[in-house]
Amino acid sequence: MSVTAAKGFTAAGVAAGIKESGGPDLALVVNEGPRLAAAGVFTANRVKAAPVLWSQQVLKGGQVSAVVLNSGGANACTGPGGFQDTHATAEKAAEVLGHSAGEIAVASTGLIGVRLPMEQLLAGIGKAAGELSAHGGEKAAIAIKTTDTVHKTAVVEGEGFTVGGMAKGAGMLAPGLATMLAVLTTDADVDAAGLDAALRGAARQTFDRVDSDGCMSTNDTVLLLASGASGVTPDAEAFAAAVREVCADLARQLVGDAEGASKDIRIEVVNAASEDDAVEVGRTIARNNLLKCALHGEDPNWGRVLSAIGTTGAAFDPDRLNVAINGVWVCKNGSVGDDRDLVDMRYREIRITADLSAGTESAVIWTNDLTADYVHENSAYSS
Repeated sequence: MSVTAAKGFTAAGVAAGIKESGGPDLALVVNEGPRLAAAGVFTANRVKAAPVLWSQQVLKGGQVSAVVLNSGGANACTGPGGFQDTHATAEKAAEVLGHSAGEIAVASTGLIGVRLPMEQLLAGIGKAAGELSAHGGEKAAIAIKTTDTVHKTAVVEGEGFTVGGMAKGAGMLAPGLATMLAVLTTDADVDAAGLDAALRGAARQTFDRVDSDGCMSTNDTVLLLASGASGVTPDAEAFAAAVREVCADLARQLVGDAEGASKDIRIEVVNAASEDDAVEVGRTIARNNLLKCALHGEDPNWGRVLSAIGTTGAAFDPDRLNVAINGVWVCKNGSVGDDRDLVDMRYREIRITADLSAGTESAVIWTNDLTADYVHENSAYSS
């Protein structure tokens, strides 16, 4: 049930007429309380969509009673009019729900630079409000899809509390703090500060380490809402672990549905001098298009891994670098290692281990291969 798995939440997903296809394109998630605590993380892109700017303001109050999400249009780079459209969206939701507009978060996804069809969107909010249900989580998850081939949900049961979530994303996956759109909900009794700490820690280790195509969205939004309906205030570490597990599950689903991908690539950087070094190296490897093409062709071209590492500012000695692909150490001490023909690359998941031999820190970055299908998808996206 994703965002409605936790007590105190209802949701709906409807076809409002925003998408030309006529498919589901508007979701509404409502926190029925008694607590309305919330936290959020957003894109680090300096070009931010109107709903991001609006929702950042809302989150300063630490309370969110509802979230309106639409696919079929990003409402990004649409000027003052676009921000007014977001404001009108929140006002409409507030009107039909009997809430305050200052507690309504808004998120949008789709093509940049196009105004939303507000007549359809506003009518859709009313329609969604009429279909709110404690079993509406799946329909909400379906309504936020764009190029996604599947909807993405996750649920984790804690000691007396639940964390659920939904996400969308298949392209423009190279986040800073968040990735595409995600809404997480919990019935734990946790205040806004506790939610913020748990969400930021989880996003840093999960969503922020998905790097599918090196392109950061203008709309990335992850929200965590708490209803307190379970009456349980969990230990901070246990709560953070549950949030992290849901985020990790959703992040892995995003990689698995990346546009055109035929391989899911797990890059683990080990023995780095710092975690920042490990993340930088992993992200650089993930963004190496020559390597991604080689992996699509099932070619264990470890030289491209070393070339990528060499462009970073991380601490390492080139003569102490080691690289394994699917468990075979094809590069040892910066030179030829085990026979590359031993690497079995027939399966969907490919595991790359980059050993910097410079410390004790590590990090995992997920990416995917670069395919002709990806090029086709993104050459025709706006049409």
